[in-house]
Amino acid sequence: MVARTIGVIINGATGRIGTTQHLRFLMEIRAEGGLAMRDGSRLVPEPLLVGRDEGKLAALAAAQGGLRWTTDLAAALAGPDEIFMDCAATGGRPERVKQAIAAGKHIHIEKPTAPTAEVAMELARLAAARGVKHGVIQDKLFLPGFAKLMFLKESGFFGRIVGARIDAGSWIFDGERQVCQRPSWNYRADQGGGLALDMMAHWRYMIDRLVAPVARVAAQISTAVPRRVDEAGVAYDVDVEDSVQALLTLEGGIPAVISNSWATRVRRDDTMCVQIDGVLGSAVAGRNRCFSQAAVNTPEAFGGASLGMDFMAGWAEVPDTLPVKPPFRQCWELFLRHVGEDAPYLPDLVEGAKAVQLAELVYRSHGEGRWVEAARLAL
Repeated sequence: MVARTIGVIINGATGRIGTTQHLRFLMEIRAEGGLAMRDGSRLVPEPLLVGRDEGKLAALAAAQGGLRWTTDLAAALAGPDEIFMDCAATGGRPERVKQAIAAGKHIHIEKPTAPTAEVAMELARLAAARGVKHGVIQDKLFLPGFAKLMFLKESGFFGRIVGARIDAGSWIFDGERQVCQRPSWNYRADQGGGLALDMMAHWRYMIDRLVAPVARVAAQISTAVPRRVDEAGVAYDVDVEDSVQALLTLEGGIPAVISNSWATRVRRDDTMCVQIDGVLGSAVAGRNRCFSQAAVNTPEAFGGASLGMDFMAGWAEVPDTLPVKPPFRQCWELFLRHVGEDAPYLPDLVEGAKAVQLAELVYRSHGEGRWVEAARLAL
């Protein structure tokens, strides 16, 4: 069996996502002897850890069996490694990606890919012109509950879709009495923070792929908690939004609603729930479970007939019949095959730009107080 090593630069390796998601699953693939290719060979990832803290890098590298590491991103990009993964803080990502493209690296990065759709499309065009493969992480679709939603859609369960709704979020502590669950840069504009820029990236690909492409948007944003305490115990003023409500019209005239907040308490099945309604049936999914109700099983629930009705009883759980792998593992397997054997990979940098575009539309709609159209993005 032929094994081929492929170098993967992980910039931001010591961060939470870098360590627990990207490095973790690359190391799993490596420990299994690599990822099997169609020709019978195996592609073995060889991570190069990049970050700013020498101590953290050295400790992480040692804990993983002696991986390569460096604090010099330019030196890493000048080396022979083929793939560049950027999972460092959002601020400065476009400049880092441009450097990697210029160095001829294949690009596989976290979202958002850039602060604006214009810059995000510039990255896509630069990658296409340089001839490198490129992609952006779209992990949520691989979570078991949402994967079941995709299965239902592709099987024709919904029939003609008539609406969709996303309800997501939880209460994020301000850091004064309880530790904030999110890093402080999420709440600072100059570091790429903001709920819309962070989470609309997910909701764009979820809506586009589970229902239909976004056509226009009307939205409002707000900041519920204006002052927080950072990791060093220093209070700071929040200058970005922590709540977003958006109305969307999708292609075909389908209405959709997104309610997303870091200042809401959870009384639903999950911190993120997606509902799709169709003439033949509806389904509701969280990250791990999905429930459906077919048209033939829909009870009368109107006026007096609904008094005392158990609305949960008529829903059936979609069984675990699909192969289950962690979402980031699936993202990496698909991209490694894309590089290793030219297999298709849908979420390229253009898809990443669409995600940024939705955040821009939210900001623009809020600022102008009106519906705004979503222009088509393409290379």
